[in-house]
Amino acid sequence: MDLGIRGKRALVCASSKGLGLGCAEALAEAGVDLVMNARGADTLEREADRLRSQHGVSVQTVACDVTSPDGQAQVIEAAQNVDIIVTNAGGPPPGMWSDWERDDFIKALDANMLTPITFMKALLPGMMDKGWGRVVNITSQSVRAPIAVLGLSNAARSGLTGYVAGTSRQVAPYGVTINNLLPGIHATDRADALDSGVAEQKGISMDDARAERAATIPARRYGTRQEFGATCAFLCSQQAGFIVGQNILLDGGATNMTM
Repeated sequence: MDLGIRGKRALVCASSKGLGLGCAEALAEAGVDLVMNARGADTLEREADRLRSQHGVSVQTVACDVTSPDGQAQVIEAAQNVDIIVTNAGGPPPGMWSDWERDDFIKALDANMLTPITFMKALLPGMMDKGWGRVVNITSQSVRAPIAVLGLSNAARSGLTGYVAGTSRQVAPYGVTINNLLPGIHATDRADALDSGVAEQKGISMDDARAERAATIPARRYGTRQEFGATCAFLCSQQAGFIVGQNILLDGGATNMTM
């Protein structure tokens, strides 16, 4: 399907690997020029070169930490006049409720709530002036069904969800949509890190830890970055203009709820 966004320009954060890369790949395939960001310059440049070669799109890279004020300033400067924003940042570490202090919560809020808000505040006005824009925030299934050991993520991402719920309705009259993608378990470095923790805690192999988690998913497997990216690209499409303020689960059926 032609998504109708060829020639648009997108900022995709944390896009050198994992779900962010899946989104960048799908947008590039749709003919969207990119501003790609990640902390690791070498991997970022390698993936940017690959997308330029495969899809013939323009790709600008910004190697920095988007959770820092300096990194945010660099990305915002590079992303002026973008039509699409895909926000993304690594999740905070797992733990128990008794483990976390105020500084831990501040760090989680900075990365997973305040950073996306900073980009929206800086770049939404330009979209509104043009009468068209798309914002997709990569959050987590935990905003629908909290995961006990991911309390920092539960808290920070739920705050972003609340912000989007109100803001998306305010910008929709200008042709700008904001929606959230809520990934469950996907085959990424983040999943490897969590599986490694389970393996160490239970004294089992990584393969056994993965098999245990896969068994909790009705689809009986982890998701792929390609599946995730395709959904992101559709939310950025011309056809998705009537989807506003929604939280789209991509979890293989793992979150057990009626609505």
